[in-house]
Amino acid sequence: MKLCFNQATTLENSNLAKDLVYCEKHGYDFIEIRTMDKLPEYLKKHSIEELVEFFQTHHIKPLALNALVFFNNRDEQGYKEIIQEFREMMEPAKKLGVKYVVAVPLITEEKILKQDIKTSCVKVLKELSDIAAPYGIKIALEFIGHPQATVNTFGHAYEIIQSVNRDNVGLVLDCFHFHAMGSRLEDLKKADGSKIFILHINDTEDFPIGFLRDEDRVWPGHGAIDLDGILSALKEIGFSEVVSVELFRPEYYKLDAEEVIKTAKKTTIKVVSKHFDLQQV
Repeated sequence: MKLCFNQATTLENSNLAKDLVYCEKHGYDFIEIRTMDKLPEYLKKHSIEELVEFFQTHHIKPLALNALVFFNNRDEQGYKEIIQEFREMMEPAKKLGVKYVVAVPLITEEKILKQDIKTSCVKVLKELSDIAAPYGIKIALEFIGHPQATVNTFGHAYEIIQSVNRDNVGLVLDCFHFHAMGSRLEDLKKADGSKIFILHINDTEDFPIGFLRDEDRVWPGHGAIDLDGILSALKEIGFSEVVSVELFRPEYYKLDAEEVIKTAKKTTIKVVSKHFDLQQV
């Protein structure tokens, strides 16, 4: 299994240029590039060609563009904007050699029937699949463990991608999101491991289901998530691709970015290496 760094982990105390240097130094294989903030910030002073050259001359490679946000259940104008945003991601993604674009479902206070959510998600994901196919890029749906997220459990997300039924559409399994809304290991054990494209690893303080928020995340192995159960189930269904550490901890943003990147790797390896072959510290 390969090791990846998600830029949310140093969201407020680093930038893309620094993250690349530190992740290369400390032996990460991949990085997930944040398209909402970190990439636009980088491109103010650098070109996409400079980023391409960096990846061509270093070990670390770009795993995903993260993310296409709130893609489903939009009004007509919002739908057109999402499709256009995704189209505009394709050329940079191809140049960089990105494998995936992460797609995040709508978060809203509006009550929407689950069937209407599924219908919208399937329709949009099929269109995104068609757009991405010529570029060799895959779409990874990331369910969000929040009460107001339209897709907030593994079971619902897996049902959606089964209905999409495209080789280039799968899931991100984020351990925090899996835990936060009570997704079931039984559902994971029934899944096709090849449909899980990315594993986000993290942990969380022990708040009740429905009350957890991103800032409650902690280092892998330092919280209440049954990581051994999740990792064991993933191994059982044949997943062994890449683990990406993703934290949103305000206290960690006050630390030195390189120290955060080192600790993220160390804690991730300690947890994951009990189940998968992973590079050593």
